Amino acid sequence: MDVPELLRQAAGELPAWLPRADLDEYLAVHEWELALDVLLDRGDDYPATTSFFRTLEDAAHRMKLERSAAWCAWRRREVLHGVIRAELRLVPGARRGPIPGAGQVRPLWDIGLVTPAGEPELAVALIWVEYAPDLPPGGAGSVRLAPLTAVRWHHLLPGDPITMYEQRPVAGTATITEAVFPAGPGRR
Repeated sequence: MDVPELLRQAAGELPAWLPRADLDEYLAVHEWELALDVLLDRGDDYPATTSFFRTLEDAAHRMKLERSAAWCAWRRREVLHGVIRAELRLVPGARRGPIPGAGQVRPLWDIGLVTPAGEPELAVALIWVEYAPDLPPGGAGSVRLAPLTAVRWHHLLPGDPITMYEQRPVAGTATITEAVFPAGPGRR
């Protein structure tokens, strides 16, 4: 299947009442990257399935848009496990290099869980930096988190503080801004 077919297939998975004129126009003039962007925006605005994001990921790979492909894979995971967004502030001096934006750093987080011995039970989550290619040392910004075990994070609510560790001491602090989890098996 070629790129325009993949994009049309993904568009077919969205609600029929959504306007398609802009998408059809982009496809007609071979503006596939713009068509992909339109579909990603619609997938963020309206409930989309894992199949929708998998199809867009395939199209992005074929266009050699690797960050877009990684974003599609990330969004597919969020459909299954939920969305966790936070405002993260890195502690100055805690790290030398920036946090790459596309889900490549997997630190430990204190999310309020406690071991039977009373110690913090840390949890692992990948970081996707929103609205920027990375988060500089000592910087702050919006992030999305992808926990390795999402169910352990289901107690979190907007406003909850969490703490990031890469080593000791603390590497960053964050405040949850959105935590939406699927109710059950849901859409696949």
